[in-house]
Amino acid sequence: MSQDFNSILSEYGALLSRVATSYEANHHLRQELLQEISLAVWQSLRTFKGDSSLKTYILRVAHNRAISHVAYHIKTPKSASYCEMTQASPSPTASSETTMAQQQQVTTLLNEVRKLPIQTRQIVTLSMEGLSYQDIAEVCGIKVTNVGVILNRSKKVLLEAIKHEQ
Repeated sequence: MSQDFNSILSEYGALLSRVATSYEANHHLRQELLQEISLAVWQSLRTFKGDSSLKTYILRVAHNRAISHVAYHIKTPKSASYCEMTQASPSPTASSETTMAQQQQVTTLLNEVRKLPIQTRQIVTLSMEGLSYQDIAEVCGIKVTNVGVILNRSKKVLLEAIKHEQ
């Protein structure tokens, strides 16, 4: 591996953060997930063979770790801890109504994406990151045509949900 882990984190850290955000709404659990993803990427880099782009490989690792995180937390009983009750996203200090409206739209979209089934959520998130259908198919282990079908259906569901939120 020609790149060291620090340069990989520097280049893909924001991407990994967005993946964590798409799977976890709770701020503290999201930070935990981001650490888990980073560790999983670090551990898996030695097995990277170059069969795909580094970005695609890292996203595959990140999404697999996020799915495990969600599965674990679904099985774990929830308790109303202080951390969960204060799961604040930073308060917007926007200077204009437009910026605030855009932030609200992004928040609404992320909330709706988190409600999607895991595989659909993964495909939508990868699409939002700008991956091609082929790359998404490689990450998810499905056919390219299935990616298109799932994205088209999920876009309709998301648009409908966002309309109802407004």
